[in-house]
Amino acid sequence: MTDILYRWPEAAKFGRRVPKEKFYEHGTVITAVREKFINEVQRITWAYKLAEATINLPGAATVPEIQVFTIDAKSDDVSEVVLGAIDKAIPFPIIFEITRPRAEQHEARTVAAHKQLGAGVPKLSAYYSTGWQPDDTSRQAIPTAITLPALYAALLQPLTRITARPGEEMSDVADRLAAVRKLEREVASLERKLRTEPQFNRKVELRRTLKAKQDELEQQR
Repeated sequence: MTDILYRWPEAAKFGRRVPKEKFYEHGTVITAVREKFINEVQRITWAYKLAEATINLPGAATVPEIQVFTIDAKSDDVSEVVLGAIDKAIPFPIIFEITRPRAEQHEARTVAAHKQLGAGVPKLSAYYSTGWQPDDTSRQAIPTAITLPALYAALLQPLTRITARPGEEMSDVADRLAAVRKLEREVASLERKLRTEPQFNRKVELRRTLKAKQDELEQQR
């Protein structure tokens, strides 16, 4: 994971405020998520539209455009269920920038899920995120790419904790990261059991299982 804020192309600026109600007015968002919109979100802005018409990169069925949404949080953060509701309502991949108020200076983070488009509701991976940074942090130019799908992968990659392997698609990276998270939970559980297990034979068995899981985790990374 790399802490990064992008300097989005001026030609792609969209700057349209989107009412929160747009995302739950059709009754597809449950009451609990609607309340999170109300309690957590101050403002949603459709900030940039990265498309062939704006940045001269050809799209594809998988990534016809890339949208950048800025969300101003009312307090500490915005829940992933809120991001998911927005993601599912917009038929394009989205990169989110979340800003939050602080006493001395506002902070921001970049967050996104890998979105796979298709018939029906888009398929979303887990959300990947940078850490919080001062919102006046020096921004980096967006990665160099020759297509929108390549740009999308390059925008997502720094948000993940693993590096894409040669020839690996972003969907494969997302699957591998999900496997890493599952293995990390299993390793942590085994370590807790090992610390509290009183029987020697059982400890030996747990150590063997733990070593196998640790080796598997290292291979996935």
